[in-house]
Amino acid sequence: MQRSNRATLTAIAAGMTILFAGAAVAGECPADKRVPDGQGQKMVTTAAKGVVDQVRQAIDLGKEAPALDGRLFRLRQLDIAPGGIVPWHSHGSRPAQIYVVKGSIVEYASNCAVPIVHNTGDVSPEGKGTSHWWQNTTTEPVVLISVDIFDDRANQDKHMM
Repeated sequence: MQRSNRATLTAIAAGMTILFAGAAVAGECPADKRVPDGQGQKMVTTAAKGVVDQVRQAIDLGKEAPALDGRLFRLRQLDIAPGGIVPWHSHGSRPAQIYVVKGSIVEYASNCAVPIVHNTGDVSPEGKGTSHWWQNTTTEPVVLISVDIFDDRANQDKHMM
């Protein structure tokens, strides 16, 4: 094989390695950027903007298991317009999983020193130690599916982000 062909193949292989190495951690805070809760992205007071939040289904967990009285197991769809903002909120007592159905969105988390980009197909686990806000910085709508355990006893807004 000629020297230039070998160099070209080596460059392509290196590029593919970098590409797939980046994909392995897509949608997560890079390990070297994880910080204790509160030392990452700072809280903002921006209100919700351009977000349609539909509770698609909820199960009253108190009827399923008495120890879970007052808790709802919810599945919601969030449609976030270009420039839309999901305001700052905490998951200290509300574990959730977020699935990106369509688009790309940026998360600003209290336990990560840099913004986190989530793309179609990514899943973001949210639990204790997670406080954050999200923003659609693109020109296309974003669709998220959120599954969480919501404390209905606190008389909170049912669309609490």
